[in-house]
Amino acid sequence: MQFGIFTVGDVTTDPTTGRAPSEHERIKAMLAIAQKAEEVGLDVFATGEHHNPPFVPSSPTTMLGYIAARTENLILSTSTTLITTNDPVKIAEDFAMLQHVADGRVDVMMGRGNTGPVYPWFGKDIRDGIDLAIENYALLRRLWDEEVVTWKGKFRTPLQSFTSTPRPLDGVAPFVWHGSIRSPEIAEQAAYYGDGFFHNNIFWPTSHTEQMVNLYRQRYAHYGHGAPEQAIVGLGGQVFMNRNSQAAVREFRPYFDKAPVYGHGPSLEEFTTQTPLTVGSPQQVIERTLSFRDYAGDYQRQLFLVDHAGLSLKTVLEQLDLLGEEVVPVLRKEFANLRPAGVPDAPTHSARVAAAQEAPKEETQG
Repeated sequence: MQFGIFTVGDVTTDPTTGRAPSEHERIKAMLAIAQKAEEVGLDVFATGEHHNPPFVPSSPTTMLGYIAARTENLILSTSTTLITTNDPVKIAEDFAMLQHVADGRVDVMMGRGNTGPVYPWFGKDIRDGIDLAIENYALLRRLWDEEVVTWKGKFRTPLQSFTSTPRPLDGVAPFVWHGSIRSPEIAEQAAYYGDGFFHNNIFWPTSHTEQMVNLYRQRYAHYGHGAPEQAIVGLGGQVFMNRNSQAAVREFRPYFDKAPVYGHGPSLEEFTTQTPLTVGSPQQVIERTLSFRDYAGDYQRQLFLVDHAGLSLKTVLEQLDLLGEEVVPVLRKEFANLRPAGVPDAPTHSARVAAAQEAPKEETQG
């Protein structure tokens, strides 16, 4: 199982100091956070994609390329790549290039984002959102899987004998997750292609997450990729820790109360009851995260949101120390002990290359 962090790259005022970082400071902080993630032994760093204030990560592959040069083991991912408004040709080329730069330590999470105005900014219509996601991804798969592509669709100009360059590293495209909070069509899409399905799992009740994950698992089996329990699932979750649980609540409360994403809604206590937000001791985070298995089944990737709501870089790095030293080692052991035989490991480039090399042998033997 893989453990890591994901960031939305928000520039938010720290309610305890009244100061907001500059865009430059926030970008540099994200780079420092990624490098810290590797230092403390996490597996994955994922960044979102946004094209509007107060967010800064408008060019994920630029950021991930920089991080690739300064890490050795960390898997570099997006937590959203806008399959609806990005040109699939550019996605194919950008992420294949990143694969080569990072020696395969790359995957990508497709999503539609949560900002309606981004559609007209890139010449698209939000009413076409699902159709764009379906058509663009179908083209992206062909660009990665086929050397020469001739194609015609509804939303972009046709392609005639086109070859996307560079070709995917070792002939194996980046592993794809389809991220969705509320759209069953996206769970269906992930199942159809046999890709991974990632449920954000930070703002919605567990019953909703369970419903979406179960739909994906059932449809994954329907399309012949394996049993439902063999489907590749990832979950998000947000945490704030202190070794003293009461201190954690006291420290996080002003951030919760003031941050735009939380403020002026349910109380902190209500929110932590109704959603996976966990504010407390490392042991409480361990117990809450292990409980995700009760409704999502055995899954392959857990990403935590830790750098949001105006938290200072110093505080975030302290959170990563707690994750790396006290939380993730226990979760690795417990999840491994609980996982039945037959549940696949999290995908890696090396494992997928090995599987691709085995496939022709099996076909020949058959």
